[in-house]
Amino acid sequence: MQPAPVLVDIYTAAQLTGIKPGTLRVRLHRGALTRHGHDRQGRDLIDFNELCEAPNERPQQAA
Repeated sequence: MQPAPVLVDIYTAAQLTGIKPGTLRVRLHRGALTRHGHDRQGRDLIDFNELCEAPNERPQQAA
């Protein structure tokens, strides 16, 4: 059973995780994160649990 989603806007998620808001927007656009609607100010809402479980998208650079 999946835990209930903890919906936060991208700015709150950025403060909690240290990930830049622009990076979160890119992940939303690419489909790596699920958009769960918008708050009253029009900001995208994401599931904080999904964000914490999502793998880091930054590829490893070859040495």
